Amino acid sequence: MDNNKNIPENISSHISEDAPVVVALDIGTTKIAVIVGVKNKHDKIEVLAYANVPSKGVLTGAVANIKDATESIGKAIHEVASKYNVEIGEVVVGVAGQYIKTFNQSTSLTISGDEVSESDIKKMLEDIKQISQKPGEKIISIIPQDFIIDNVHGITQPIGYSGKHIKGNFHVVSVTESIIKNITKCLQANSLSVQEFFLEPIASAAAVLTEEQKESGVCLIDIGGGTTDIAIYHGNIIRYSAVIPFGGDIITQDIKTVCKLTKQQAEKLKIEYGSAIPYEELDGINLKLIKTSENLLDKSDVFKTVNAKFLASVINYRVKEITEFIDKHLESSGYKETLSSGIILTGGGSLLKNIQNAFMAHLGIETSIGIPNQHISTSIQELKSPIYSTAIGLLVLGFQNLSEKETENQYTHNNTYPAKNSDDLDNIKKLNTSRKSKFLSGIISSIKSLFETPDNIDNTNNI
Repeated sequence: MDNNKNIPENISSHISEDAPVVVALDIGTTKIAVIVGVKNKHDKIEVLAYANVPSKGVLTGAVANIKDATESIGKAIHEVASKYNVEIGEVVVGVAGQYIKTFNQSTSLTISGDEVSESDIKKMLEDIKQISQKPGEKIISIIPQDFIIDNVHGITQPIGYSGKHIKGNFHVVSVTESIIKNITKCLQANSLSVQEFFLEPIASAAAVLTEEQKESGVCLIDIGGGTTDIAIYHGNIIRYSAVIPFGGDIITQDIKTVCKLTKQQAEKLKIEYGSAIPYEELDGINLKLIKTSENLLDKSDVFKTVNAKFLASVINYRVKEITEFIDKHLESSGYKETLSSGIILTGGGSLLKNIQNAFMAHLGIETSIGIPNQHISTSIQELKSPIYSTAIGLLVLGFQNLSEKETENQYTHNNTYPAKNSDDLDNIKKLNTSRKSKFLSGIISSIKSLFETPDNIDNTNNI
């Protein structure tokens, strides 16, 4: 079922009557985000509706409880559909997590005629699928990087190029089949089909990064609740991507464990008073926590005092660990020394105070925060936040996908090729699959000696 739109009067004059609607669904560990968009006449995305609800049944991005995850997705979809009078039938969904594999793969062939044709490229894509397909896995995307034709390197648009021999380099994304099926069950239970699904760090990059940044060399890091996603670009080409199986939620768990708080209290403490760097001036600040009030510093019900510098030390320890994993991926990529545009942080975890400075201190690379505002035309300030980078990026890729379908998937080097054209891979569409979210990896062991310093926490009787 297609999506039907009800265009608000304030933007209807900017929208063509036959403009298609795209719905992005970001299934995260801590939130389910839905954004409904339509392209205006200026090629900007107008947001028709959106919702952000707490996520249940999802651990580090992957479905752990089908019933709870189905209900969370349904709640977000219902909120959008009922509040904004939008009928939702199909969605663009992101994928990420431990059971996602990304790698670079190459293939070669003799050009069928005097110049490279679209059929030559399709043949290369089919070869890549056969080379890369493993039992129990599904290839969801094949992204062209560049081509070599008769020893001429760096060709990004080969169709029409004269030559006899072509070699293509591709970035491949595959996912464990069972993860897709579990997500599919949640979507089908909500009467949803899938327009397409994309790797989440690539979606976030589509929302946040500029062409100049991708050309000069940049590393996007999306710190979500359950995972930290990495995408490295150079020469305007995706060169490397990876997923670290923990994100901001593990910092909350650390605070919960060390300070003996509820998860809700720990999350609120992290957001409102946490810092990624334990500056000396924090040492003199003691945060007095209460039992039930939404205001953590309500003095009427104090039951625990936490030193602000100690809190920052707990956070910094985990941030440092995350940056160590990132550094290993930067080294593995071979592009660490080519990041002229540095590191761009996005996702909800990028809102942690002083995290930008912490990354620069640990990695020695210029770091900034990425906001997903370059493709959308909206006065809704809430959406111009790193929290929505993935969802907005899914909208961007969804519209690109529609455009490609309209031109019968005519090749350009920016295309992301969905896994199609074989009976086995077509089953992905038939299943209406969506996303294999971020999956539970082994939780990193307790925070060593730092967590063994209870003197920084004062447990007092209720006042």
